[in-house]
Amino acid sequence: MTKRKSRDAETTLPLFKDMPQNGFAYQPSKTQASKIKEVKAERPVLEATTLWDYPRQSYGKRPKGNNKYPAVTPAFIIWNLVQRYTKPGDLVIDPMAGSGTTIDVCKEEERQVIGYDIAPAHPEVIQNDARSIPLSDNSADMVFIDSPYSDNINYSDHPDCIGKISCEDERFFDELEKVAAEIYRILKPGKVMGWLIGDQWVKKRFTPVGFKLYERLCKYFETVDVICVVRRGQTSNTGLWHNRARRFNFYLRGFKYLFIMRKPSLESEKEQQNRSIRWARYERGRISKRNKVEGPSSTTATPTGSG
Repeated sequence: MTKRKSRDAETTLPLFKDMPQNGFAYQPSKTQASKIKEVKAERPVLEATTLWDYPRQSYGKRPKGNNKYPAVTPAFIIWNLVQRYTKPGDLVIDPMAGSGTTIDVCKEEERQVIGYDIAPAHPEVIQNDARSIPLSDNSADMVFIDSPYSDNINYSDHPDCIGKISCEDERFFDELEKVAAEIYRILKPGKVMGWLIGDQWVKKRFTPVGFKLYERLCKYFETVDVICVVRRGQTSNTGLWHNRARRFNFYLRGFKYLFIMRKPSLESEKEQQNRSIRWARYERGRISKRNKVEGPSSTTATPTGSG
């Protein structure tokens, strides 16, 4: 009786005489293993929902920006936008680059990048006012901006800094709209910009900075989506402030808005004109004939969010 060949013993194309049936197991050296581990650790997760939460400001061994800079941008945000909306070689612009987080992320991801700021805090950031960006029309593939949302932080001593105007003053939004108009001018049609901003609650008064800015941005851009980014680095994120919020009946700011918006193109305008949606609608309590036949173990489809 002949023995049946196992799957491992099936005939395969011989690469060389001493090669085992299942090939050689890859066993990296300690140096190679540490490099592989480092590369894996440097790759953030591509977000799938509209709630983004990062426990720290940067990732990997090389810092992105300066985590001591006032209101420094989480590098994970920029990385996600760059991965979704650009490709290697594309030009990314940050008109308020601060400590250069956008520059550091883009260089690592092989994107061209230019960062401007009215008071640069990074050797590669160019001194410039965001209300007048020195670039030609339709030249940028993506723009990211993390702007002041009031005069609560001392960003710089420059007299023209928008962060010296209170968000309770309508002039604050007038100046931000000038920045939005410049972003619209330099962005290529159909390309995306991301704007990170937060609300303000101070001295028993709430100012919906995000809503008021969004209203201005809608004059220029189409909305792709709105992301909520959890705030972790603010000085009020302590037990003392949490107790004060409960005792005196107010809320600490827990998130920022990330407005992802697109400069309209002729194609997108045509799509909007021809847009139609077919909704699958279900009536509450309706039982199909099939469910009646199958008995009580079958389930009935319900609309999203019903319980």
